[in-house]
Amino acid sequence: MTSLSRRAFVTAATATLLAGCGGNGTTPAANSAPQQGSSTPSGKPSAQTGAKKVHALARSVPVTLRVPAIGVDTPVMKLGLASDGTVQVPPIAAHDRAGWYRHSPTPGQTGPSVILGHVTVGAYGDGVFRHLARLRKGDRIEAGLENGTTATFTVTAVRTVAKADFPSDEVYGNVDRPELRLITCGGTRTGTGYLDNVIVFAALTAGSP
Repeated sequence: MTSLSRRAFVTAATATLLAGCGGNGTTPAANSAPQQGSSTPSGKPSAQTGAKKVHALARSVPVTLRVPAIGVDTPVMKLGLASDGTVQVPPIAAHDRAGWYRHSPTPGQTGPSVILGHVTVGAYGDGVFRHLARLRKGDRIEAGLENGTTATFTVTAVRTVAKADFPSDEVYGNVDRPELRLITCGGTRTGTGYLDNVIVFAALTAGSP
């Protein structure tokens, strides 16, 4: 990750993250990540165990995401920062899709690549990540990249956490291999959104044309 991208990544992570809830279009999710200047996480990322290490892939933007175990097959859009400094989320729309945070590594690069999705999309019903919490260790995730490569990840952990206890270091902290984070909302739904976040940790296990 370039220094500019790293600064933007940490800045966004330090702000409140909007992580794909979509109950009414503006549902705040979790909390702070490592403060600027922090280079390594204080906690051990859950994705560090349970998957073999493979060589990192060249940088290439994700264009599709497939998660066969829960029926996800979606285009992937780019997400940046909103005007208030929070991470953007995909728009609330009938044809919901996932979004890659463009200041994170691309899937297959060394580091944590972050993809967000809605669990619900307001009046349109279920979101693309509606069944994310059903994933289990060992399930496969495939990110189709712009250069024609498919980055294949294996789920190493699935966690549902209170938004107030969002594990920022584990999600955003530096890691020494290619990893993936899928994030949405979950838990109890209130009038303004959901109380929890669902976070899937995965590690790269293959990369092929």
